[in-house]
Amino acid sequence: MPLTDLPHAPSVLDLSSDVTSLTAAICDIPSVSQDESALADSVETALRGLAHLEVIRDGNTVIARTSLGRAERVVLAGHLDTVPLSAEPNLPTRIVDGSLWGRGTVDMKGGVAVMLKVAAQVTAPGRDLTFLFYDCEEIEAEFNGLARLGSERPELLAADFAVLLEPTDGAIEGGCKGTLRADIVTRGVAAHSARPWNGHNAIHDAGPVLARLAAYEAAVVTVDGLDYHEALQAVAVEGGIAGNVIPDRCAVTVNYRFAPDKSADEAFAHLQDVFEGYECVLRDAADGARPGLHLPAAQEFVAALGVPVGPKEGWTDVARFSALGVPAVNFGPGDPNLAHTDGERCPVEQYVAAERAMLRWLAGRAA
Repeated sequence: MPLTDLPHAPSVLDLSSDVTSLTAAICDIPSVSQDESALADSVETALRGLAHLEVIRDGNTVIARTSLGRAERVVLAGHLDTVPLSAEPNLPTRIVDGSLWGRGTVDMKGGVAVMLKVAAQVTAPGRDLTFLFYDCEEIEAEFNGLARLGSERPELLAADFAVLLEPTDGAIEGGCKGTLRADIVTRGVAAHSARPWNGHNAIHDAGPVLARLAAYEAAVVTVDGLDYHEALQAVAVEGGIAGNVIPDRCAVTVNYRFAPDKSADEAFAHLQDVFEGYECVLRDAADGARPGLHLPAAQEFVAALGVPVGPKEGWTDVARFSALGVPAVNFGPGDPNLAHTDGERCPVEQYVAAERAMLRWLAGRAA
């Protein structure tokens, strides 16, 4: 049997090690989207060593749960996958000037490490806990492990509150904005470019569409006490048949990031109002998520952590929890502006602070 075909044991994750060392060990196990099996094996093996948890494996998603009959249940969730490595591979991890460098150090192996440390240390929580380590967050939604569980096994996600440990630079980010893409289409008549009077140029007609975009004033919408900055931007223009043909169609693709006070349907209706008189074709859309900061579980989380609170200006999987009726926030170590970059890195003190904050919350202590 060739050496490469020999079975191998999962890499050992030492849950007694400090959170920075654990983050480095997790990062150093390859886990690009759809290739998370080795890391899922290691996470599963580590969790099965904890007697207070029931462990469930679903594909490359690992779920661990307490079943203590508590009045509330909270979910701590994080994805196992990363985007591909850079052209100059940024693994294995290394510590430079007090920061851990390498793929996944921000998005989001620090959050995964914090979850594992909490799972190992909190053996008799005041709330029942579900730890969710899922696959394929960084690619198309059809592969997303959280979406799969929500569709096929929603009982595993049932909870009163959820924390998604995505990087937030150590702040709490409530909810998330929704997003949609649509084509604003202009129609013309094809003709030979030497005789343009025989046709009508659809690309030229896109000028007023771009003018409306340039003049558009995006709203700032307050939802549950947080201010979400909406955005409407052109992200692509497509048109033309050949270099000697007057184009008979042009599409300006716009991306609308909308506050979670409205549904995707309502957001598309607003877009149609903005571009009244034009053909609007919806390409894809995803609802946002209200932060639910008025709820007791969220208020206790904010009080216990004692860190800045703001809106999530992007879209994250908290929206999937919201669709299931579970309010959720984002909180985790790492500056999201450094995610997916060649210089991905996180100060080690953010890992330590995030672990302490989560333990403080689950112990019922305010900051």
